[in-house]
Amino acid sequence: MRLIADLHIHSRFSRATSKTLNITNLEKYAKIKGLNLLGTGDFTHPEWIKELKNELTEDGSGILKTKTNFNFLLQTEISLIYTQDGKGRRIHNVVLAKNFDVVEQINAELLKKGRLDYDGRPIFGISCVEFVEMMKNIDKDTEIIPAHIWTPWFSLFGSNSGFDSIKGCFKDQTKHIHAVETGLSSDPAMNWRLSQLDDFSIVSFSDLHSYWPWRIGREATIFDCELNYNEIINSLKNKKIEMTIEVDPNYGKYHLDGHRACNVCLEPKEALKNKNICPKCKRPLTVGVLQRVEKLADREEGYNPKDAAPFKSLIPLSEILSALLNSGVASKKIWQEYNNLINNFDSELNILLEAKKDDLIKATNEKIADAIISNREGKIKIKPGYDGVYGQPIFENNEKQPSKNNQEGLNKFF
Repeated sequence: MRLIADLHIHSRFSRATSKTLNITNLEKYAKIKGLNLLGTGDFTHPEWIKELKNELTEDGSGILKTKTNFNFLLQTEISLIYTQDGKGRRIHNVVLAKNFDVVEQINAELLKKGRLDYDGRPIFGISCVEFVEMMKNIDKDTEIIPAHIWTPWFSLFGSNSGFDSIKGCFKDQTKHIHAVETGLSSDPAMNWRLSQLDDFSIVSFSDLHSYWPWRIGREATIFDCELNYNEIINSLKNKKIEMTIEVDPNYGKYHLDGHRACNVCLEPKEALKNKNICPKCKRPLTVGVLQRVEKLADREEGYNPKDAAPFKSLIPLSEILSALLNSGVASKKIWQEYNNLINNFDSELNILLEAKKDDLIKATNEKIADAIISNREGKIKIKPGYDGVYGQPIFENNEKQPSKNNQEGLNKFF
C-alpha cells in the first residue's frame, strides 16, 4: 500500500498553533492535500490525549481510525534542554508509539521529570541519551526521530545548540536511531553530503502548526508497505522509503545566514567574511542551515548515494497561486482558485505531481498551469529564507512583494 504520511504535526495545545486544530479539520485538510496517514501530534498533553481517545479507535495494527476511517499514528514532539560537554543543548525529537497503553506509560514516566499540561511540546531537562533509554525501556517499538535536524535553535546539528555528530548526541543509544528529519531548510541532497548519515533513513514531515494546505503535508514521506505500525517502523529501520516530498530548502526560514531585524541575508561565504556578524548592527547573525551543512559535510555538493530514496521539491499550491494572483495566501481570491483546482483534480498532491498540462489548462489559465509544471520540474526560483523569514517564490513582477505568509499574519504558525 502506498502511504503518503505526515508524521510530525501539532495540536491546538501547542504554543503558537491554530486554535481550531482538531481531528476533524486535520482529517479534512489531509484529504484535500492528498495524504492518507497523519501523526496525531502532542500525545503527551492530557487534554489532547482525552480527545484522541474519544475521536480515534484502535484495531491492534498500531493505526488509529476516525469515524470515517481516516488513518492516524500516535506521535508527539519532545523538547530536551540540557547541558552536555560544557555547552547548552536544545534538541527536539519526534516520538512514535504503537498504542494508547504505551502512550500512557510514556506520559507517566515523563511526569516524573516535569509537567505535561502547559504545552503540547513539553520541555524536559534530560539528555537525548537518557530520553531514548527511557523510551526503549517502556516499549522497544517506540521510535525516536531527531526533528528538523539542521534548525539553528532546537535540533541535532543546530548551529546554536546542537552537536557535530549523531553519536555525540545519542552516544550508546545511537543504535536506536533509524531516521532523521530534514526540516524545511534542508533537503536529502544536502544531507547526503554527510557520510555519518548513510545508515539512517532521511524523512520529511511538515511540523505543522495549522491545518491549512500551505502547511499540512508541505513535507511528507511516502512508504510502500502495509498500513501497520510495525511495517512503517521496519521501513525506517531498513531504509525502505519510497520517496520524500520536500519544499525547496530556500523556502525554509533558516536556509541562509542573516539578521531579520536589519533585513540582512547572506550566503555562507559572505557571512564568514564578516565572521558571522551583522554588517549593519554588528550583532551575531543567525547562522543558517546551508553554512552548517558546509561545515559538517565530508562530501562535495552533488554526491548521490546508490541506495538513496528519491525526493521531489514542491512549493505549496497556495503559495504559487498567491504569488501569481498577487493576493494573500488565505484570501478569498486564492481560495476560489485553489478550490476550483481541487474540484477538478481531487487533491493538491495530485495537481502538483500528476496532472497533465493540457488538463490543467482546461481547468485554469495557462499561466497557472505553466507554474504548476515548472514547480514540478524544480524550475521556480526562490528568494531564500533566513533568520525566521520564509523564502518566497519569484515570478515575473512579484520580486518586490512581501511574503504572503507575513501579509496574512500566518508566520506565527510556522
